[in-house]
Amino acid sequence: MRDLIAAAMFLLAIATCATAADGRVGPILVQQPWARELPPVSTVAAAYLSVHNSGTQPDRLLAAATPAAARVEIHTHEHSAGMMRMRQIDGVDLLPGQRVSFEPGGLHLMLIDVQRPLIAGQGFALTLTFQHAGSVQVQVEVRKDAPPAPGGHAGHGQPRH
Repeated sequence: MRDLIAAAMFLLAIATCATAADGRVGPILVQQPWARELPPVSTVAAAYLSVHNSGTQPDRLLAAATPAAARVEIHTHEHSAGMMRMRQIDGVDLLPGQRVSFEPGGLHLMLIDVQRPLIAGQGFALTLTFQHAGSVQVQVEVRKDAPPAPGGHAGHGQPRH
């Protein structure tokens, strides 16, 4: 019986590591970190999440890093000459009380030179660095599809063209 309990606890620990884990540093709350599963030959990917500044002072997301990729860039999409283009930006301002969503077709974290295939059901650590609050590590869940938006509305967060 003791071996069965130990095995169950081990499997639970593994399953927990593969799911998204929110994170908080000071007044900054990071929620629903996820990335889409990609073919094994892909060397770039994107991570998405929601960041809420519950504080009374502004803050700024400055950088992100993960052992799953050689580097991470903060990107946005913008319309230019009738086309949607990705553009690297140097940070994202977070006003007091503001929630910022990183989602397909908008702000996202571009993972460059991905070190291993992103497979649904697995996860990876991602560290976000804020100007005032400091750094927080979250666990990104790799999924086949976008998670339901807060409030349970499926379909949100799908790519916009």
